[in-house]
Amino acid sequence: QVQLVESGGGLVQAGGSLRLSCVASGRTFTNYAMGWFRQAPGLEREFVARISWSGWTGSTSYADSVKGRFTISRDNAKNTMYLQMNSLKPEDTAVYFCAAGSVPFDWNMNYWGKGILVTVSS
Repeated sequence: QVQLVESGGGLVQAGGSLRLSCVASGRTFTNYAMGWFRQAPGLEREFVARISWSGWTGSTSYADSVKGRFTISRDNAKNTMYLQMNSLKPEDTAVYFCAAGSVPFDWNMNYWGKGILVTVSS
């Protein structure tokens, strides 16, 4: 059974940094896309960043709102994905979700973690 578990969230002041981790179990995700999404109170879930399957180097993309501040990466040996978040703003406050694909070499993501709260105070 595939499971994605996020960690690293919490409370941080504006301008600070956090690193989120997503550990995958139940399957190796080397050939699958992975990504981060977030949902702020009262709003719909939105895309944050994604990273391609291994072998396609350099294929990452970001929402315009986080470009230049957030960095997505993955460590296939640990079956883990990361989101380094710098220069955090109050508007980054949200529940952050890890996601992964269910079809190799495809961008659709169908597996989801339960989410972790990030709160940025002003």
